[in-house]
Amino acid sequence: MEKYWFCFLIIFWFVLLIVQKVVISLCWRPRRIQNHFLKQGIRGPKYNFLLGNLKEIADLQPSSSQHFPLSHDIVPRVLSFYHHWKNIYGATFLVWFGPIARVTISDPTLIRDIFLLKSDSFEKTETPSSAKKLEGDGLSNLKGEKWAHHRKILTQTFYSENLKLMIPMMGKSMKDMLNKWSSKMSNDGKVEIEVSEWFLRLSEDVITHTVFGSSYEDGKTIFELQTQQLAYATKAFQQVFIPGFRFLPTKKNIISWKLDKDVRNSLMKLIEHRKRSLECHLWEEGPKDLLEVMIKASSSTYSNIQVDDIVEECKTMFLAGKYTTSNLLTWTTILLAMNPHWQQLARDEVCNVCGASDTPSKDDIAKLKTLGMILNESLRLYPPLAATMRRAKMDTTLGNLKLPQGTELLIPTIGIHHDAALWGSDVNEFNPARFARGVAQAAKSPTAFMPFGLGARHCIGQNLAIIQAKLAMAMILMRFSFELAPTYQHAPTILIFLCPHYGAPIIFQKL
Repeated sequence: MEKYWFCFLIIFWFVLLIVQKVVISLCWRPRRIQNHFLKQGIRGPKYNFLLGNLKEIADLQPSSSQHFPLSHDIVPRVLSFYHHWKNIYGATFLVWFGPIARVTISDPTLIRDIFLLKSDSFEKTETPSSAKKLEGDGLSNLKGEKWAHHRKILTQTFYSENLKLMIPMMGKSMKDMLNKWSSKMSNDGKVEIEVSEWFLRLSEDVITHTVFGSSYEDGKTIFELQTQQLAYATKAFQQVFIPGFRFLPTKKNIISWKLDKDVRNSLMKLIEHRKRSLECHLWEEGPKDLLEVMIKASSSTYSNIQVDDIVEECKTMFLAGKYTTSNLLTWTTILLAMNPHWQQLARDEVCNVCGASDTPSKDDIAKLKTLGMILNESLRLYPPLAATMRRAKMDTTLGNLKLPQGTELLIPTIGIHHDAALWGSDVNEFNPARFARGVAQAAKSPTAFMPFGLGARHCIGQNLAIIQAKLAMAMILMRFSFELAPTYQHAPTILIFLCPHYGAPIIFQKL
């Protein structure tokens, strides 16, 4: 009998410890955090047990099928919880994602401190393991010394001078795409093209060259497998909301797992093959691709780069690179289709700078100032990522705020880009002229424009995205005029990146 009582007491205390942990993490700790910020004048929606404000956030989000006007005032649609609670609680407020508290920060002075002046006090928040598996545990997810080491190595590929050597390759990919468009034209010289899918394939082609260089054909096959794997995994996550469902051996999960294994094995083989080529000095003159610089770094005595690191960086660069650039091209095409005056100004500039050449040179691209202003305005109105996050590494102050260690900060990029107090009364209008004096002078604060992030962790592929977008838009403007198709539905939606929910059908007219 004593033995049973002893077992019962052990189980009882074990259950009691679990209950205590649950009460502390789901009740006491949220209440303590809420009171801590309330004393500093930071309010927000009330915390609800376990769910936090997730239900309210879901209720505030408009349906994807809901009609949306042809307007650039998109914050109420794509970041509705921020728009709603900012109007109630002010620019800085506390919001709960389950039991996790996030302080929403949109003051440019505080943003400057987070990313520039006090960046050592903040770090990137942890990416869920399921997301890392899909997007790769590369540069965007690394921290500390490992991040700094990888960043230094990868920068060799993304230097402007190295990227300019890739312009002939980019021009060829672009020319092939435009020739296919031309072949589809009717007798009146018009064709309707859903550009978002075409730009996605174009960006895949360019990023594959950037990552794999002379191993392009093998790299393309691998990235096609990764695209399939992402599609299966995304469907599995979206269709069934059961905790742990992604671990069950369903048909789609099994296919996704196999594709992931195939991607990894194929990358490992390609890396070993490229290593042998480099050891035998069998490389070609030209731009430095990511695979080459990482393999060379891994052979250095002072480097701790492993094959696994190279695999993860390849996966990360493919996912981030293709969606960032393809969405920039898509939104810019939509905006110029809606604004024929700016379309013609850009076309006149391209013709004056490039003359009879059908592919701009690296020197031409640097002279396309109007097109650069247009791309910046596109990035302001439709930034690739709607928000970014940081976490306090230690107890720290931010302005007048006292932030305990572990406090998460949500910086709503799209909300800042659409803030009339920073950009003026025409904030929701397409006006590239606001960038005529440069990015630093476009708004009341230079930190009000951050489509690629700020500080040391700004997007390493920024130069690649801008060069490719300038080249692509210039070549389109040389050949065609264009307008929105009657079937176009304006529905900006966040699917990791900000994209048009119903695609972007555009009518092109041959010049």
